[in-house]
Amino acid sequence: MFVFFASFLMYLVLVWSGGKIPPVEFAVAFLIATVLALSARTWIPSYRFSFLKTLNPLRWFTFLYYVFVPFGVALCKANIDVAIRVITGKIRPGIVKITPDLKSDLARMILADSITLTPGTLTVDVDDEGNFYVHWIYVQDENPSEDAIYGSFASWARRLAD
Repeated sequence: MFVFFASFLMYLVLVWSGGKIPPVEFAVAFLIATVLALSARTWIPSYRFSFLKTLNPLRWFTFLYYVFVPFGVALCKANIDVAIRVITGKIRPGIVKITPDLKSDLARMILADSITLTPGTLTVDVDDEGNFYVHWIYVQDENPSEDAIYGSFASWARRLAD
C-alpha cells in the first residue's frame, strides 16, 4: 500500500503544473503505481506484511514531524553554514566513515537520504556492514562523532523504521 500511494502521489506531483490535473494523468498514475506496488512484492520478500505498519496514522504524523521540525531545522542551519563557507572560502572537503548501527535497510535509507539532502554532506556509499561513507564539506576530525555530521538523524531513522 505504501509503495502504491507513494508512487501515485509522486507521479501526480511531477505532472502537476499549478492548474488542474487532467483525468488521464490520474489513470496513468494509477497504472504506474499498481505496477510498482506489485513489483515491490517480488523485490522485497518481507514487504507482504511490512506494509501494515505504514497504515498506522501515528507513523505518518511522526514522519511529518521529523520532516518539518528536526530535519527542517537542520536543513536551515546547513544552508546557512554552506553559504558562509562559500563566501569565506573555509572549505576542507573529505570523505569520512561513520557507523550509525542501524539494523533495517529502511532506517539506513532514511539516514542516507537525510544526510544527502542536507547541504554540505553527501552519502557516497553504505557497505554491507552498515558503515556510511559521507563526503563532508568541512572535515574537522578524521573520526568524527555522529552528532558532528548528522545530529539526531540516526535516532529518528530508528524511530521511523522500526
